[in-house]
Formats: sequence, C-alpha cells, structure tokens
Amino acid sequence: MRLLIDTHTLIWATDDPTKLSGPATTALQDPTNDLLLSAATIWEMAIKIGQGKLKLSLPYRTWMEKAIADLALTILPVTIEYAEQQASLPVHHKDPFNRLIIAQAMIERVPVICNDSAFDAYGIIRVW
Repeated sequence: MRLLIDTHTLIWATDDPTKLSGPATTALQDPTNDLLLSAATIWEMAIKIGQGKLKLSLPYRTWMEKAIADLALTILPVTIEYAEQQASLPVHHKDPFNRLIIAQAMIERVPVICNDSAFDAYGIIRVW
C-alpha cells in the first residue's frame, strides 16, 4: 500500500517513536508499504529549523538523509497539479504545508499517516 507521511509523523518516527500510535508504527514498519514523503515536508522542516522553531537530533541534512534512507521513503514532488488542488480546498485546515499534503493525498488517492484529525474533514483516509 502507498502511504503519505505527515511532517510530525516523520519527526516522531525518527526522533521519538513512542509518540506514534500502534497503527502508525505498524504502517511504517510494514516492508510491503511504499512510504511517500512530500517535498513540502522537507521544505517545512528546513524553514522551521531556520526560524529556531524545530530542533532535531542531528544536523538537518544529515538527519533528513538518514530518515529518508531508514524509512525507505520516496519523495513526492510539489507539482502544479497538487498546488492547484490545494488552492481549491475548503479552509478546514489553515496550515499551507498540511493543505498541500492533503491535496497530494487526494490526487494520489493515498492514506496519510497523521494524528491531526482536521485532515478528516477532507474525506481522505488517515492512519493513526
């Protein structure tokens, strides 16, 4: 199954797996799953580190490359199609990075591993 990982899920899976739910942990550890990471997450984390709002257990690039390798993530790029979908979404969620992840999940028809129940208003499947 293809699954899209939300930003906090990536952070917790890498730095504090005890924060993950049982279903999220199972989904992340299942070798038959194809785990997707939005390029928006990579950018969001870099922005938050630059603003001093996020600290990781390793320097950013080292941490990100290790997380991508350890979880065998496939990067989902930001495209015009995803951006257009995000622009047309109702404003149930105001965070632009989360809205893009929601748009990607809708277009790709994949569940999102995420604990944010606001995603549910968009009719996507959320694993948590």
